[in-house]
Amino acid sequence: MYAIVEIAGQQVKVAKDQKVFVNRLPVDEGKSVSFDNVLLIGDGDNITIGAPAINGAQIGAKVVKHLKGDKVIVFKKKRRKGYRVKNGHRQALSEIVIESIVASGATPAKKEEAKKAAPKKETKAAAPKAKAETKAPAKKAAPKKAAKGDDLKKIEGVGPKAAEAMVAAGLDTFAKVAKAKPEAIATILSDASSNLAHLVTDTWPKQAKLAADGKWDELKELQDRLDGGVEK
Repeated sequence: MYAIVEIAGQQVKVAKDQKVFVNRLPVDEGKSVSFDNVLLIGDGDNITIGAPAINGAQIGAKVVKHLKGDKVIVFKKKRRKGYRVKNGHRQALSEIVIESIVASGATPAKKEEAKKAAPKKETKAAAPKAKAETKAPAKKAAPKKAAKGDDLKKIEGVGPKAAEAMVAAGLDTFAKVAKAKPEAIATILSDASSNLAHLVTDTWPKQAKLAADGKWDELKELQDRLDGGVEK
């Protein structure tokens, strides 16, 4: 039996007891992890195709270790401009071993989170009079927080999409990011988009703390030692 599953923004063909290298997962080494976005399952001549995913299908795996891939050299040059830039990059990876392939009957882990978020709708309908009073101050305060000085893209490894996801989750200042745990930030990114699940957030709170304290020189020294947000 084999399956095609999406893991950290990649579509991977897997089989039981197979070792696979994927983009870095926000899971500690030795712990188990499951993936619900199963696109296809093949068992001999029987092939099941999802639309886009197969309901009830799940892939169980265990994180063996975290590592870095081979170095890739990126060289950019502009003719007659005197512009040459050479950078190296090593992708942060996780080695996992596939433990089980469940074709049906599995329960997605995200259902509990959806149930917890549901009661918020009741609070909006219960206080119609308060809407008019709170609208004016909300319009003045909310947009200006992220626009003034807390440009989260100054953190090494944070791109525009990652910054939008963090702001949407309430982490719109360096001080708030500094207090957050790397695992919580990684969960926010993976819930916002599977294309952000591979980002490594281990040093983001540390960088945000230096930025919040105005220690830009120390932040630059730290970022010089980083590669995609990971210490070399």
